[in-house]
Amino acid sequence: RHEGTPFAYYTTGAACSVVEVDCLTGDYQILSSDMVMDLGESLNPAIDVGQIEGAFVQGVGLTTLEEVIYNDPWTRQPGKIFTTGPGTYKIPGFKDIPLKLNVHLLKGANNPSVIYSSKGVGEPPLFLGSSVFFAIRNAVAASRDENGFTGHFTFSSPATCERIRMSCKDSLALVFDSKDRAY
Repeated sequence: RHEGTPFAYYTTGAACSVVEVDCLTGDYQILSSDMVMDLGESLNPAIDVGQIEGAFVQGVGLTTLEEVIYNDPWTRQPGKIFTTGPGTYKIPGFKDIPLKLNVHLLKGANNPSVIYSSKGVGEPPLFLGSSVFFAIRNAVAASRDENGFTGHFTFSSPATCERIRMSCKDSLALVFDSKDRAY
């Protein structure tokens, strides 16, 4: 009958991240990340901020570290997933947390149709971690422009050090950039 408000607890947010990329190694450091989340009237701001920070770092891992590998050449088993859990791929560690991490809860965003004017929090801030991926992509694009490689380029997630290094086009990367890649 299409009655009621089934999405009353949905939340929104925004994030901006600043990164520094080493174009010779593909390594990067997250200098700062700022987030704003609309949680209505938070029931417990300390818990909500902790949930936001945790989901953000999980999102950073998803978009920059956690590479799924299948059809592994060593096992020679087509369709077999090699990365079956945290023991077989890299997950975020303390060095993957931004040097400055600021979380703000949006003020005055009442949600009167629900209990205590609150909204849900948990997984939604995970996607805010993609701000780090796009900051890395922008840094790679700037490096490419400096080296005379302008225009569109493909940059897939996760933004691993290998992908960052090979995407930062320069004379050294060109030696290894062919259809017959050995990596």
